[in-house]
Amino acid sequence: MMAAASSFGATAPLPFVARALAKGDPATSARSEDDLLLERIAADDREAFALLVERHADRGFALALRILKNSDDAEDVVQDSFLKLWTHRKRMEIGRAKFSTWLYRVITNRCIDLRRKPAMDDIETAPEVADDSEDALTRLHRASMTSLLEAALSRLPDQQRVAVILSYHEAMSNAEIAEVMETTVMAVESLLKRGRQQLRKHLARAEDDIRQSFTQN
Repeated sequence: MMAAASSFGATAPLPFVARALAKGDPATSARSEDDLLLERIAADDREAFALLVERHADRGFALALRILKNSDDAEDVVQDSFLKLWTHRKRMEIGRAKFSTWLYRVITNRCIDLRRKPAMDDIETAPEVADDSEDALTRLHRASMTSLLEAALSRLPDQQRVAVILSYHEAMSNAEIAEVMETTVMAVESLLKRGRQQLRKHLARAEDDIRQSFTQN
């Protein structure tokens, strides 16, 4: 995603952003900086748009990839989401919500729509880079557990899958997840509870299958 972000041409904070931040508290939130950029984007400032893409594209891509498990589709979803921002820049309600919340909402909705379409298997599966500090058995065990967890996660219904990913991988609170998914905190709590229950069932079933494969040999 860095290549996609850099193609817009921004590599350093804009002067107006630096001046605005310098006047306030050193701990000025990312939300305030994003709002400043959105105001400039609403005025057709392409440089501000490029900087906003650079700030959020990587995390947006990581989220889409976890949901879709396909790098090409994840790339397309993120690019489409930022295109939507630029297309509707005059109608953005700046300050009403965090920009990241809006972006995650658009990305998750597009991912869910895409998952509901017939899909081809992703043949571009790249293995994780091995950690030389670990022995082969440890790496094998960690890779196996990661594979089992990802497989179990992929079997969850879309809404449960998104809620679990936002909670565990993005470390978002239930209230933040509810805002992204445009639902209630109670509904998020229910999604997470059912998602955890299903994950435990899938993982337990996988462990049983592994045990049986050893005993049958």
